[in-house]
Amino acid sequence: MTSFKPKDISTAKLHGYLLSAVAPRPIAFASTIDANGNPNLSPFSFFNVFSANPPIMIFSPARRVRDNTTKHTLENAENTKEVVINVVNYDIVQQMSLSSTEYAAGVNEFEKAGLTMLKSDIVKPFRVAESPVQFECKVNNIVKLGTEGGAGNLIICEVVKLHINDEVLNENGSIDQEKLDLVSRAGGSYYSRAKAGFFEIPKPLSTLGIGVDALPENIRNSNILTGNDLGLLGNVETLPTKAEIKAYVNMHDNITLNEIEKHKKAQNLLSFGDVESAWKVLLS
Repeated sequence: MTSFKPKDISTAKLHGYLLSAVAPRPIAFASTIDANGNPNLSPFSFFNVFSANPPIMIFSPARRVRDNTTKHTLENAENTKEVVINVVNYDIVQQMSLSSTEYAAGVNEFEKAGLTMLKSDIVKPFRVAESPVQFECKVNNIVKLGTEGGAGNLIICEVVKLHINDEVLNENGSIDQEKLDLVSRAGGSYYSRAKAGFFEIPKPLSTLGIGVDALPENIRNSNILTGNDLGLLGNVETLPTKAEIKAYVNMHDNITLNEIEKHKKAQNLLSFGDVESAWKVLLS
């Protein structure tokens, strides 16, 4: 394993490691205006949501590594204390990327990227009409993390109004992740399309799962079952009864398997989310 202290490598090298290892990251497509009312639009992947009450989002326009200059978004947020955070879906990812070009101050990235300015209801910066979800925000605080190139500036925003395209809502009024089709940022030139990689993991029981430590030793130390497999097996409240196991075996023609075969069959069942049957196989 390669190891080093941050101070022992260049900021550019460290920056690359951080962005490649901590990924994928959501993208804040941040719209601001300058002191003269000129629109600005730029994406940032140092971003997330941190509170629901109050609704707080934080994104960070870092100082440029190469020359230690600051970005127009940061300057605008400092001057106007307002921003719109638009989410980025697959339909606008190329336009989003184009908007990240370092155009001169006063240049309208909406126009450069071919995106539509949509008037906000409360704040002055425009929304991106093509974005499926838009958050109008007031800037509560800006925390400067340093003065050298690569230093972040945490723009702490409070959402004052949000807008959601009806097309990404399901019948219950909740956002459908498949319809939303978000993209995220990784290292280098890499992005990730969330829709293509979604999978579901049942949340831990509201009661108590038995835990991996309670699994029989031969299962816990299996050379076939992975850590993920064991996690699924440990997230049950009780094990199947002998009667349930016998009924399962009888339904499957009393097939007798050795331990390795049981573990492989159980793993296959787990891949389809059938934890109950996997347990019955393992305990048969």
